[in-house]
Amino acid sequence: MTGRRFLDTNILVYTDAADQPARQAVAIDLVARCRRDGTGVVSTQVLNEYFVTTTRKLGVDPVVARRKVELFGQLTTVPTALDDIIAAIDLHRLHGLHYWDALVIRSAQQAGCVELFTEDMQDERRFEGLTIINPFLVR
Repeated sequence: MTGRRFLDTNILVYTDAADQPARQAVAIDLVARCRRDGTGVVSTQVLNEYFVTTTRKLGVDPVVARRKVELFGQLTTVPTALDDIIAAIDLHRLHGLHYWDALVIRSAQQAGCVELFTEDMQDERRFEGLTIINPFLVR
């Protein structure tokens, strides 16, 4: 891998999805590769969503989820500022994106990412040098 890669919430959540072993394996491998080669990026939004989703929907113990947030936070972590919120609102308005997806795209762009790994957006769609990649599709 070359260039920065942004990992959306669903990628991190699938690392805990034992009921979906194929997706879990892909997610674990992707996070591990991004950590190993130093290209992985997340945002504070993604870390918050990961904690809430895994503890509420998957029943992950909050102590375990907290530790994983610490581990995922060792990737490059992008904070959300007011100008990011405004830019995400504009992406939402101009491209018909869900607001939270627009904020993820904005964070990935701000971090200089070339790819955004997610299953929540259109695969291979491009936004100013950023390509959406669904890692669960067979290529």
